Amino acid sequence: MAVALDVLKVVARKFNFTYDYTEALVGGAAIDATGKALPEETVSVCRANDAILFGSVGGPKWESLPPNEQPERGALLPLRKIFGLYANLRPAICYKELIESSPIKSALIPDGFDLLVLRELTGGIYFGQPKGTTVGADGERAVDTLVYTTREIERITHTAFQAARHRRRHVTLIDKANVLESSLLWRKIFKQLAAQYADVATAFMYVDNAAMQVLRNPAQFDVMLCENMFGDILSDEVAAATGSLGLLPSASLAEGTFGLYEPSGGSAPDIAGRGIANPIAQILSVALMLEHSFGKLDAANALRAAVRKVIASGHRTADIVTPGCIKVNTRQMGEAIAGEV
Repeated sequence: MAVALDVLKVVARKFNFTYDYTEALVGGAAIDATGKALPEETVSVCRANDAILFGSVGGPKWESLPPNEQPERGALLPLRKIFGLYANLRPAICYKELIESSPIKSALIPDGFDLLVLRELTGGIYFGQPKGTTVGADGERAVDTLVYTTREIERITHTAFQAARHRRRHVTLIDKANVLESSLLWRKIFKQLAAQYADVATAFMYVDNAAMQVLRNPAQFDVMLCENMFGDILSDEVAAATGSLGLLPSASLAEGTFGLYEPSGGSAPDIAGRGIANPIAQILSVALMLEHSFGKLDAANALRAAVRKVIASGHRTADIVTPGCIKVNTRQMGEAIAGEV
């Protein structure tokens, strides 16, 4: 985060804008200081601002706490609900220069790939009611319900088509329509709305096949539209296919311009304080914030171009290091990107 904020200073100077930010505690740091993963003071800070640039939460230190009090469930899920963050964008790029870092054979992705997983974030099985565990004659019985409404599906589908118009104009709906009633509703609404986007091609794919296709030929996808749980799982698979979670940003958007922007990876406590973490995911999260919450597309694209140039020049943090490259630490990677800006 410190490196990303340094890069943001350079971007602001280059593109002649000013900004203000307030730091607030969340996750494990907040638990240690206040006893809560999401203190009311932090929520108040978020309400008073136009966007949230989020770090990472989690770690074994807090795993003994009750599930709802742990950093992820105690902070991220409430933030999504409080601010109506319904659309999770996870752009995943496997840069041509980093193909050898990908677990997929380079022959399958000779030019790398660039796709967007768009995950519905506030509905589905994670939020469906009723849910809970009861005890009966047959032992414990756990219930989670997968629920979606027309409005929830419509707004995320519009977001998918609009995103595709700025990319390669293709949306694939990922579902399980051969089994799930909710998937049939997704298909019905998707087909209805597709008529409004005649310039965007569409396709349908069952989630189990999609999981296989990501490993066989990820370059076939442009925008992958997913319900909550499918998007959660597939976005991590796509992330692994790029070669490193340290490269992948994400945006969680509300209606309007408010959003939460964070790296796709976790806090990596095993390397904390060593200065070797890859800051690119956090820096690219800044780019998403500039684009979606502040409408500064030129600045966002300049930041993305700078990342591409630095990777092309051979700079590598430990997670993506290869023979013959320029091995750098966290701050040096940020300085190189700021220099390109």
